Amino acid sequence: MTGRTAGARRVAAALAAGALALSPAVPPDVVPAAAARGEPPVPREFTELRAVDPTILQEMRYATEHTFVGGPVDGYREPVCLLTRPAARALHRAQTRLLRRGHSLKVYDCYRPQRAVDHFVRWAKDPADERMKAEFHPRVDKSRLFADGYVAERSGHSRGSTVDVTLVRLPAAPTRPYVPGEPLVDCAAPREERFPDNSVDMGTGFDCFDTLSHTDDPRVRGAARANRDLLRGVLAAEGFVNLPEEWWHFTYEPEEFPDTYFDFPVEALRWRPAPGSAP
Repeated sequence: MTGRTAGARRVAAALAAGALALSPAVPPDVVPAAAARGEPPVPREFTELRAVDPTILQEMRYATEHTFVGGPVDGYREPVCLLTRPAARALHRAQTRLLRRGHSLKVYDCYRPQRAVDHFVRWAKDPADERMKAEFHPRVDKSRLFADGYVAERSGHSRGSTVDVTLVRLPAAPTRPYVPGEPLVDCAAPREERFPDNSVDMGTGFDCFDTLSHTDDPRVRGAARANRDLLRGVLAAEGFVNLPEEWWHFTYEPEEFPDTYFDFPVEALRWRPAPGSAP
């Protein structure tokens, strides 16, 4: 039996078992186009979330101007969610349950390259840059960001199984574009006052550097408490573990790459034949 025949039979067996049912198989003799440009290669264990579940809403904030650093973050070339395949499939299962309840997941961030984390660190070490303080950290001085755990030199997002996610009530209303320079509103202000997001009320906005963002903060009550509990409960049932300091932050376990921090850019996975491969 040739190696090519054996490989074909393994793929056929996996398809028959449903192991590859939620994402297209990647031919064994292709490489990401990014690698051809000298970028780190994308592991075959990664996929675009949209390829697994196109119904999950995406608002990839770090590819936009509306971020706590005041603009797009290094490494975010396109607004796409990349994840390890097990994490993406688990989100799909959670989405299926939520759709029956009239809700949808919405992701703000997924895989995050190390160069983006380095951008956060440079920003945190620059005390003069407080362009976005009034919205994202009005009560926290930048000198406290490392000590309080809001910024770190490594992020679980870089391992590919962590998402920043919220809930949206269906039918989803549009979120208006952020206009650079517009007046900023405290991320912990009442929902009707802060930047309009089509997310349900979670007690704070996304990326709010404030103790009110702690998932179980006792000051969060009523609808916001119920929404946090719903999000956490549905995701926990599919293997996601919440970071207690951030209601939006969840990691799928067991992680595919528990000790690896990747640095390939965030962009659509465009594949092309590897050099020297058969046409």
